[in-house]
Amino acid sequence: MGKFERTFTNVPWESKVGYCRAVKAGNQIFVTGTASVNDDGSTFAPDDAYQQACKCFDLIKKTLKDLGTDLPNIVRTRMFVTDISRWEEFGKAHLEYFGEHPPATSIVEVKALIDPAMLIEVEADAIVDQKE
Repeated sequence: MGKFERTFTNVPWESKVGYCRAVKAGNQIFVTGTASVNDDGSTFAPDDAYQQACKCFDLIKKTLKDLGTDLPNIVRTRMFVTDISRWEEFGKAHLEYFGEHPPATSIVEVKALIDPAMLIEVEADAIVDQKE
């Protein structure tokens, strides 16, 4: 089995569910579902789809920095949203973060997220140079 590098944020769900923020396996990084949360685990910017999406991307960016890379290496994002009719708000944030290096992406409506105030959760996959 190859060498894996894991990073954690210590939100309450990591220990309750048994997962980490991201796993680096070789030249691939898999970032877990990232919701719009404050450091204390509460939801950031309730009912603001754009701000919540930005917060998700900021958290993903920090995670990638912890693993020695950045947003341009993301090759796929998956946005899980609770109200697809707000796609333009989510999309505006996605464009701002990824417009210069667009990944493949999906935006899918889901029934609910772990906290009813959460409007979006984002997964991301990145590929990095082995030297990074």
